[in-house]
Amino acid sequence: MGDSTPLLSEINSAESEPPLLHKHVPSLDSTIERCIGDFGWAQFLQAILVSFSWFFDAQQTFITVFTDAEPTWHCTQLDDPNNSCHSATNVCQLPQNSWAWDQPRHTSIISEWALQCSPSLIQGMPASAFFMGCLIGGLALATLADTSLGRKNMLFLTCLIMSLSTFLTAFSSNIWIYSILRFITGIGRATIGTSALVLSTELVGRRWRGQVGVIGYFCFTLGFLSLPAIAYTQRAHSWRTLYFCTSIPTFFYCIMVHFLVRESPRWLFVRGRKEEAIATLKHIAPINGTTTKTPLTSSFFSNLSFEQETRNVDLYSAIEVLLKRRWAFRRLSALMAMGFGIGMVYYGMPLALGSLDFNLYLSVTLNGLSELPASLITLVFISKMNRKTSLLVSTSLSGVFSIMSVLKGIHPIWTTIQIMFELVSFFSACSALNVLLIYTTELFPTCVRNSALSMVRQAVVLGGVFSPMLAAAGRVNGGFLSYGVFGVVVGVFGLFVVCLQETRGRGICDTMDEEEYKQRDRATCNAVAGDV
Repeated sequence: MGDSTPLLSEINSAESEPPLLHKHVPSLDSTIERCIGDFGWAQFLQAILVSFSWFFDAQQTFITVFTDAEPTWHCTQLDDPNNSCHSATNVCQLPQNSWAWDQPRHTSIISEWALQCSPSLIQGMPASAFFMGCLIGGLALATLADTSLGRKNMLFLTCLIMSLSTFLTAFSSNIWIYSILRFITGIGRATIGTSALVLSTELVGRRWRGQVGVIGYFCFTLGFLSLPAIAYTQRAHSWRTLYFCTSIPTFFYCIMVHFLVRESPRWLFVRGRKEEAIATLKHIAPINGTTTKTPLTSSFFSNLSFEQETRNVDLYSAIEVLLKRRWAFRRLSALMAMGFGIGMVYYGMPLALGSLDFNLYLSVTLNGLSELPASLITLVFISKMNRKTSLLVSTSLSGVFSIMSVLKGIHPIWTTIQIMFELVSFFSACSALNVLLIYTTELFPTCVRNSALSMVRQAVVLGGVFSPMLAAAGRVNGGFLSYGVFGVVVGVFGLFVVCLQETRGRGICDTMDEEEYKQRDRATCNAVAGDV
């Protein structure tokens, strides 16, 4: 293949050279930067459109905080001589005619399907089913964006699945059908963030990767914040309205992705689809104007050369490669361990807010607002601090303040102090998750980057699978089995960052061989420096 294409005309001679001489061959990373520059308006618009998928992702992730919440209730027998209703804290201990819901029954699945006295396992089943769907969907679809479908088609497909299943969820007739549809929604949602993050960061140069990646986090925050706003305005209406309001815009977004988003030129080159890659580069470059470093002429393309993956990466073989290469397995294991701890806090804290004596709408809004400064802090971490230091600091803070949020006090102001501790912990977990995902994209080459990021996100989701059960258990004992466990897990698993290498300011590789060549070069340079 390489001999028949001008773009790959030098690959055979490049492969025969020693590793230290290999670095004079232009990488795909440097080639694309020469073509279109670090950053331009076309890349910016593409990044914004792709990253907006995180908005809808956030809505489906946290929508059950409102649709599955247990509504407030009041006593109907005001002249009760024994005052048994007014002193009770559990409606299951009262006669059915002695109390009533404050809002209409259809405002929550708990009240509509009379689940208030069901076991916590049943009440938390839809949320757990959603995260199980995310886990299974992520494992089943992990490598499709790296192999047959590509980043754009995967983003379109998963958004479409999430949109249709969310729409059908509004017609659920019982808890079982509702949980199955939430499970399907989780499957569709599984790889949205992964595909969007990888696609947006592969369109720009190394200097702007972190900043472009943070766009998705801002969109996720906006989606999170939109939920309490929609839920509050629709609080007197059926819980089904929330699913209608979030599914229809997602469907129109899918249409925009199909017609307006371009595929990653890096992925197209690695997969051997050179003509499509060149067309994408030519589509992006003219809008950049003066920022274009090199004119995109036919003669320029004919002289380019870069390394291409030497093996045929079929479906799921990307994961096999990650497990067989010792350096890749070590990186992936450490990242997944941190992802599990961070995910337990990130997904669990909003679900456990019911165990704190605070207004649900306000507390969810405050948690959503805390993601905005977390995204801003991530910008600082990415540009000013090392990745390892950023993760170690943020996971440690999240663990300490999560444990502190379950401490009890006699003074009424302690309720406010508790929510402040919870917000600091959630804010730190958000910052850690943001840095972790960007860190992952820098630690793995293009040929397996999406698969590696998918595995790390599945570890994050696995932490979320346990969160609903811990959140339900925490309501009984004041949060010790929720926030206490969250803090210990994220603090301990955050220490795995010491096993990884630093990537700040380092160029990204495109093949496994290229990554290993760079590791050998660094090892040789370190040995020479030690001798000197």
